[in-house]
Amino acid sequence: MRDLRRRPLPLACSLLALLLASTVAHATTPVASVRITFDRDHVTDVRTAGHADLQAGRTVTADDPVRIASISKLVVALGVMRLVEAGALDLDADVSALLGWKLRHPDHPEVPITLRLLLSHRAGLTDDAGYWQVPLDGALADLLADPRAWDSAHAPGRYFRYANLNFPFVASAMERATGERFDRLMQRLLFEPLGLSACFGWSTCDDAQRSRAVILYDAGRESGTDDTRSGRPACPVRAASDGSCDLAQWQPGRNGALFSPQGGLRISARDLATIGRLLLGEGEVDGVRLLSPASVATLLAPAWVRAGDNGVTAEEDASGQSREGFFCRYGLAAQTLATPLEGCRDDPFGDGRERVGHAGSAYGLLSGLWVDRVAGSGVVYFATGMQDAPPGTRSAFTTIEEQLAAGDVPAATATATADP
Repeated sequence: MRDLRRRPLPLACSLLALLLASTVAHATTPVASVRITFDRDHVTDVRTAGHADLQAGRTVTADDPVRIASISKLVVALGVMRLVEAGALDLDADVSALLGWKLRHPDHPEVPITLRLLLSHRAGLTDDAGYWQVPLDGALADLLADPRAWDSAHAPGRYFRYANLNFPFVASAMERATGERFDRLMQRLLFEPLGLSACFGWSTCDDAQRSRAVILYDAGRESGTDDTRSGRPACPVRAASDGSCDLAQWQPGRNGALFSPQGGLRISARDLATIGRLLLGEGEVDGVRLLSPASVATLLAPAWVRAGDNGVTAEEDASGQSREGFFCRYGLAAQTLATPLEGCRDDPFGDGRERVGHAGSAYGLLSGLWVDRVAGSGVVYFATGMQDAPPGTRSAFTTIEEQLAAGDVPAATATATADP
């Protein structure tokens, strides 16, 4: 008869078991997580857990700036709508006139590409040729020489394909319309009027903000993006091809990718909740009228709705963690959730309620800003260190996003506070 008593594992097996257990724990437990709920008038609940800086033991707070990833797109769209209201931009005009050169799909040169198409990911662009690596002395237009930058199978306006590359062109148009550098323009249009401590890149954030940055950790819990403990980044943008970083080289509209409009916004969860309250207030928050209700309605209304094979329903960029059915309705940088159509799995809340906003995924961060306009409530959340987040069980989002949407703040220790 076999001896069924437990015997010690060999040392190598024990180490392997520990490594596997550590890997599983890292995949399911964030380094930091923050969740804020709000209504039109104020923040209603704040929950935080984990660390903004593991090495320093600095606990995360709702006021620490974090690289919020693709929620940046929604914030950029608010800036665009301000310029539309001022008459400096036109959503439906050929954007080529602003750029100073012709932006055209090579297979469909007769179809003008507009800001509306760029903002709603229907311009025929893809991320396959890259979108972030244009250096300080480079030109965004040079990317288009690579045929992979274009969706060869679909003409602009007819197909939804989520592509980060759209937003550097939006930023270029904003710069050409105003003559202002994109990061400074967003300060003027949005952050200063609303009293937000936010910035694209770190060039317009002060040292106090930088010192509170939430570090985005890799899968091994080593420090990574926005590890600012040693001081300001040597270069807040992608350096020039010779390694230099002289922002005096900037030219309006030449390189709209410079300050990462597609995902480079640094903002705290509390300030992001102010953006959410602005949407709930139809363009007004804390007594400040930033946009008209009509502009907010234009931004949030779906410009694309899934109907058969008329779009790609998951993000194709490698940093994304979505799956098929993630996108089913999309406006001007605003996603609508809980689409009641076959194949749509765009409801991380699991309650069937329609919400609008945007998700984010980059460098191990997963984030969301969602507002329920009927109920007059909303939520902001993010989690870091989630490169290998397990898929969700009820949606095309990840498990951690489903947990945060439902109200859980998963980490070893958590604190909860209610704002006065």
